[in-house]
Amino acid sequence: MPELRKDPLTESWVVIATERGKRPSDFARPSSSGRSGTCPFCYGSEGMTPPEVLAYRDGSDPDAPGWSVRVVPNKFPALSPELEREAPRRFGPYQEMSASGGHEVLIESPEHDSTLGTHDVRQVEMILRAVKERLIDYRDKGRTEYVQVFKNAGPAAGASLEHTHFQMIAVPLVPDVLRDEMEGMSNRDGRSCRLCEIVKFESGREERVIEKPEGYLVYCPFASRFPYETWIVPIEHSGHFEDASENDLRKLAPVLRDTVGRLESAFEDVPYNLVLHTAPFGAPRDGFHWHIEILPRLTIAAGFEFGTGYFINPTPPEMAARFLRAASGPAAGQAQGG
Repeated sequence: MPELRKDPLTESWVVIATERGKRPSDFARPSSSGRSGTCPFCYGSEGMTPPEVLAYRDGSDPDAPGWSVRVVPNKFPALSPELEREAPRRFGPYQEMSASGGHEVLIESPEHDSTLGTHDVRQVEMILRAVKERLIDYRDKGRTEYVQVFKNAGPAAGASLEHTHFQMIAVPLVPDVLRDEMEGMSNRDGRSCRLCEIVKFESGREERVIEKPEGYLVYCPFASRFPYETWIVPIEHSGHFEDASENDLRKLAPVLRDTVGRLESAFEDVPYNLVLHTAPFGAPRDGFHWHIEILPRLTIAAGFEFGTGYFINPTPPEMAARFLRAASGPAAGQAQGG
């Protein structure tokens, strides 16, 4: 069973995914094709995945064709819902605990060759609604502290299947990255949330702004870690993504689709990671500002980055924003309804 182990020097936690145990020969990068009728995420292959936990369907039977968006447990979970949540066990300088939680795959579309940047906007809205539903389900069960929603696009970004999908991993503790962000966003000297301040500042200067659609700001962060790193932030302060209204999701869908579409249009087969940072379930609603980070993997982190934690980004965010403002995504010419 998977374990969580705490580094006694940095106090960060590591998932030891024993169910995914690999020998040296197992680390060769597999093909991401999944074609020739063998893709487990295509119509007709529903039996290749565990039974679905959520699906938007046309009235068809569960675990059969006829779905638009489908969520299934990961066959090889990094964290497992079968494990009981427990306090860390201590021995010597070390701490460990069972990796209780959950690991799910959100299959974005039955269309094998569709991408997040080319989906019909209604499809993206369904994807966002499914994310919200799964977050609410995990929150209401009360067994986890946080769910990391993310997308790996392309082998260089960690994807082993090319059929477009998100993943959701529920963890029994608040990740260090989220703790750091919450501390960085917290009120200082009576001022508002730091990310709110950034949104207001960037909206006024516009040199790093890509787009200002209704309700959101799309921009390249001042201290971007990756070339063409892009954030999508709601203008109004909001801590928990699962609190988003249907109208919020309706507005966000074309923003997300078109932002990713710009990258897909500008770079052929661009590998990227997308992460949704939302408040941990127990955090107050005013203690965080949810946002989406899109991280193109155009460079490789190496010795300096791992040794220092500092990233080297060869593309200034001002240049990246200027380029992406001029880019039009594959779906840019489509109407809002697709």
